[in-house]
Amino acid sequence: MGSVNKVILIGNVGTDPEVKYLDRGIALATFRMCTSEPGYTQPNGTEVPERVEWHSIVLWRNQAEWAEQFLRKGMKIYVEGKLQTRRWEHDGVARQKTEIVGENIQVLYRPDPAVSQHASTESASSTAAEGASELPDFITGKSTSIF
Repeated sequence: MGSVNKVILIGNVGTDPEVKYLDRGIALATFRMCTSEPGYTQPNGTEVPERVEWHSIVLWRNQAEWAEQFLRKGMKIYVEGKLQTRRWEHDGVARQKTEIVGENIQVLYRPDPAVSQHASTESASSTAAEGASELPDFITGKSTSIF
């Protein structure tokens, strides 16, 4: 029997995609994505904090160009792909990085830019601050679940 290298993530885009064009015009996009598990209280009263994981996502060719145009920090996305670990040496130090190479990506939620921009404006009035409580949890930093 063969093996399976499959990763499925649902989380939030943490950085706008950075796109490079390699030889022969091949597009390569990289960005960070976070997933989280909510905190909870154990039966004995011990508080277990929220757990946040950061993932490095890599997209190639048409998907990279799509990401450059449409993906932005704060969006909730679905990513399906495979784990890949790159190894290299820099100044005599061995390094490695594990990434998810995206094969299928979908936007699940796109925040309203006007609301996000309004809420992040430094000169926002108290009305805007009150309106920020109506923003999606991942923009305000609260733990959230889509299920």
